[in-house]
Amino acid sequence: MSGHSKWHNIQAKKGKADAARGRIFTKIGREIAVAAKLGSDPALNSKLADAIAKAKAANMPNDNIIRSIKKASGELSSTNYEVLTYEGYGVGGSAVIVETLTDNKNRTVGEVRHLFDKGGGAMGATGCVSFMFDKKGVIVVERSATLTEDAMMEMAIECGADDVVTEDDVFVVYTTPADFSEVRKALEAQNLVFLEASVQMVPQNKVELSEEDTAKFLKMIDLLEDNDDVQEVWHNVILPEEEDED
Repeated sequence: MSGHSKWHNIQAKKGKADAARGRIFTKIGREIAVAAKLGSDPALNSKLADAIAKAKAANMPNDNIIRSIKKASGELSSTNYEVLTYEGYGVGGSAVIVETLTDNKNRTVGEVRHLFDKGGGAMGATGCVSFMFDKKGVIVVERSATLTEDAMMEMAIECGADDVVTEDDVFVVYTTPADFSEVRKALEAQNLVFLEASVQMVPQNKVELSEEDTAKFLKMIDLLEDNDDVQEVWHNVILPEEEDED
């Protein structure tokens, strides 16, 4: 997995224009609000705790997090959001998984299908590409002079992680989805700061596209990520910055 460039890309996203950052915060805020409908105390609601950890890793202000929790008892209390996942193909046979959070399934499926088509891809049936991915908890910790590879590995395994992959400037901790919350809490108790903390679809293998196809593919991903209903987009494409890392 090309962690080095991937995490740099995440940091670059955080540094984009306020409008782009606002969209990210809006998506995470909705996720927090929906999770908070099951209980507003993160100590008793692991889904809420996980969503808050994701927000903090994205540098979302505490005021935004608090407002999102309060929304659970307000405007979102009567709105039934559901998580819907779509699968499909990008150019060059690339695999894409799109996770959405929506209150209108018909609207969302139509928009996602349209964005696949507009980007030169095609939405497929459920299961058409997900078999090429593994669902894992992913916690990314920035490397520092005081945190050695051996110490990070020992700490993570003791906390219940499955594996730790060392990249140039980060440690990527992998867990099972079931163990993610407990491992995250245990690592937080060690005063570690996360660059990323969420359950993701991790590709088993990656594909390399031509320069032209990569440009088309990235445009499709941007279209999907800009959609209000889309929460996450996962794929198996090696991005240009990642080539030296694979």
